[in-house]
Amino acid sequence: MKTISEVLQEYKSDFEIFDDANSKMEYIFDLGKRHTPLPSELKNDKTFIEGCASPAWLAAECKDGVLILKGEGTSEMAKGMLTLLLDIFSNKTADDILNFDPKELNQLGIVELLSPVRQQSLQAFLEKVYSYAKACKEGKL
Repeated sequence: MKTISEVLQEYKSDFEIFDDANSKMEYIFDLGKRHTPLPSELKNDKTFIEGCASPAWLAAECKDGVLILKGEGTSEMAKGMLTLLLDIFSNKTADDILNFDPKELNQLGIVELLSPVRQQSLQAFLEKVYSYAKACKEGKL
C-alpha cells in the first residue's frame, strides 16, 4: 500500500508534465473518466458533502484501521477531483490521514487553478475525510 506522500509525489510528477493551466485541468477531467459511480443506497444525507459547488457524496468504511473511501460527483470537475483525492486518501490508515497536512496538496500545482468555489469544495471534501478518519480511529465507523 502506497503512502499518501508517495501518491502525492506521483501526481505531482504527472502535473509537472503540463505547461499550462488548461492542460492540467484537462488531466483532471480525464481522471474523472475512471470515476466509478456510487450505488444509490450510498447517496444520502450522511454521505452528501455539504459545501461542494456541485452535488457530491463521500462514503467511508473502516477495516482494521484503514479507511476505504468511495465517492461520486455530478460535474466533470467534481468527478476528476474526486478520483484524484480518492487515489490519495482511500485505503490509507486513519493515522496516515490524520497526520497528513492538507497544505501539502498545494505541491500539486492545481489548487491555485481552482476557483474560490472549487477551493471551498476541496475544503468540504477534506473535512469529511478527516471526520471519517477520526471516527475510524475511534472505532465509530
